[in-house]
Amino acid sequence: MARIQQLDPHVVNKIAAGEVIERPASVVKELLENSLDALATRIEVDIQAGGADLIRVADDGEGIHPDDFGLAFASHATSKIGSAEDLERVRTMGFRGEAIASIAAVSKFRLRSRIPDEDVGQEIEVNGGRAGAVSPCGCPPGTVVEVRQLFFNTPARRKFMKTTATEFGHISEQFTRVAIANPRLHAILRHNDKTVYELPPTDRLIDRLELFFGKSTAEQLIWVESETAAGRLWGYVGHPSQSKGSRKGQYLFLNGRWIQDRSLQHALGEAYRGLLMVGRYPLAFLFLEVPPEVVDVNVHPTKSEVRFSDSQQQYRQLLSTLRTKFLGMDLDSKMHLPGGRGQNSAAKLDTPPPPDPQRQFAMETELTEWAKGALATQIENHSQTSTDAEQETGAVRPEMGQTSVATFPSSTEAAPQGYQSAPHASQLSPQVEPENAELPPVPRRQRVMQVLDCYLVVESDAGLMVIDQHALHERVMYETLRKRVLDGAVESQKLLVPQPIELSPREAALVIDNEELLTQLGFGVQEFGKSTVLLTAYPAMLSRTEPGRLLRDIADQLDGAGKAPTRRDILDSLLHMMSCKAAIKAGQRLKPEEMESLLAQRHLIDDAHHCPHGRPTALILTRDELDRQFGRLG
Repeated sequence: MARIQQLDPHVVNKIAAGEVIERPASVVKELLENSLDALATRIEVDIQAGGADLIRVADDGEGIHPDDFGLAFASHATSKIGSAEDLERVRTMGFRGEAIASIAAVSKFRLRSRIPDEDVGQEIEVNGGRAGAVSPCGCPPGTVVEVRQLFFNTPARRKFMKTTATEFGHISEQFTRVAIANPRLHAILRHNDKTVYELPPTDRLIDRLELFFGKSTAEQLIWVESETAAGRLWGYVGHPSQSKGSRKGQYLFLNGRWIQDRSLQHALGEAYRGLLMVGRYPLAFLFLEVPPEVVDVNVHPTKSEVRFSDSQQQYRQLLSTLRTKFLGMDLDSKMHLPGGRGQNSAAKLDTPPPPDPQRQFAMETELTEWAKGALATQIENHSQTSTDAEQETGAVRPEMGQTSVATFPSSTEAAPQGYQSAPHASQLSPQVEPENAELPPVPRRQRVMQVLDCYLVVESDAGLMVIDQHALHERVMYETLRKRVLDGAVESQKLLVPQPIELSPREAALVIDNEELLTQLGFGVQEFGKSTVLLTAYPAMLSRTEPGRLLRDIADQLDGAGKAPTRRDILDSLLHMMSCKAAIKAGQRLKPEEMESLLAQRHLIDDAHHCPHGRPTALILTRDELDRQFGRLG
């Protein structure tokens, strides 16, 4: 029977490293927080190979006293608390004193520091937790920490690190959180000797948000502020037109510390109830200042989760502040940006002018004539292309399931210039049934009408069928996209002038990291520096979708794909999302020929009964059920 024994300090530090140091970004977070606690006004972060080879953080803070160098690597040695009572009123970013010891235990670590009162600094090197001798060195006031070959002595941890782009994306996100919370900090981030961010100090938070998230996003942020007995709340929230597919755009700070709190996130969602579509999340950059005695920041090793003594107070304050703000402003016209470009300046939203009815009618007539001409050409060439059509609608590869899919008509012939219909109406090419034409089988007695701009009511031999237009078209688009991706036949439309797309640092890294996968889907992307990527091409069959917004949604999808998704999982998830974005929407008025076309394509896919998310596409009321409801049976 094994006996209880005291663990070696090196083993203890490695265990602590497993709790605190998850990846290179965790090291950056801990070192940045130490620099902030040292009252640094300038921090430089240098990264090599996504943090796997080198993480270097230099600051101009107070430095470490020469007599304390020996304790810097001891477990739970800190200058930030002195007793158990201090844990109830923590005012610093760090306080447990385990970060440096944990990092040094799994890396080749070097520390140099000088306090302003000393003429020379001190230097020490630690190799896998084993410290060398302290020696004098020349260095400016402040501290420089170098972490090389992270996880070199724990190969399993190093092996499971992600790609360079992914790891640097996580580092950029940690840097972003610290820079947003401290706008007066001069912060610099470099990767492989290339400057990614150089942020000068500023007194205006909006300036820093513009640098990270772009001018278009910053101009549509709404200033909120309130102060109650629960504390002070201030910051910016996004206009309802600016939303994301996940909570990645929500930055909540408690006393300067980035946190995650389900209660506050729920309050934020409730404040936007009725203003956002289901599944969309608002942007938020909110700061909550409360007395340290009413919050416990020691409930999680990384200190990202906290516990309030009365969380309902903060919940009510956040919800009431946002609701009051929204009720007192016109969300469709303008927003005020305190501290922006001039006090009380208003930034108008880019709202398109109302369409001219005569011009709209003329364009619709022109489109109808063009569609009829395209259909006539298609029917004329039908007999010549029947063999090719059979090959085009062949079985999908077995690994994705056996289906038989007919693709949309060729998009080589463009619609009349200037036509602006609802998204993807042109994908529903009219299927007017001419005499003796071999078209997909559609019931002859079929009569269709649209109700509530959402459902198609169809008469059939069985009775009455009610079809969800979005769900059905989403299934058609999904089957078509999947067939083309698997066949490597996704038609890509190149842009004459590449379009710059501003993303968050993490999203930009994920997009570049999945460049090959996006190419399969018909997208062309290139790195453009900082958090901007260039969109050079997009899928031709999704031409009615705004490419930039579609790429942002894809970045959201990649960011929320899970911890370790397979390539097939990611591809299928993106196909689901793209088909949903490309499909006609509920509330979109369809023309008769568009309804006929959608119903015709219903017969070209295997599972027309469910959308890709599993929802039914149609409900059937049989003749017997109708007779029973109206008392005709007897």
